Amino acid sequence: MRKFRVTVNGETYEVEVEETSAPAAAMPATRVAAPAPKPEATPAPSPQPAAPAKPASKPAAGAGSIKAPMPGNILSVKVKPGDQVKSGQVLLTLEAMKMENEILAPRDGIVRNVFVSAGQSVNTGDVLVDLE
Repeated sequence: MRKFRVTVNGETYEVEVEETSAPAAAMPATRVAAPAPKPEATPAPSPQPAAPAKPASKPAAGAGSIKAPMPGNILSVKVKPGDQVKSGQVLLTLEAMKMENEILAPRDGIVRNVFVSAGQSVNTGDVLVDLE
């Protein structure tokens, strides 16, 4: 038996693997132990390179901000400032990984501002629309 420590999604597991010469289909299932206890002291994070400067015109997120759930490209914008929207109404269409995702209004409101336009690329968390 060989023991390995494996980390999956931030959880550390101790795994025992038996070495055999049997074909893969005939190998017994691997036993997985409970997650290993987390160490008391965590090592200091390694310094990361500074992110490139963002444009100064990046909108600040407010209480009524609708943010991009994933990176992608804006295919179409269905609303403009001043429009009254109902909960569940399509605000814009975001293409991510060749799939069109409709971004819906989370509640009734009035569109205060639209920060994106068709053809624009967005990152996760970028503010798309502000609702009052």
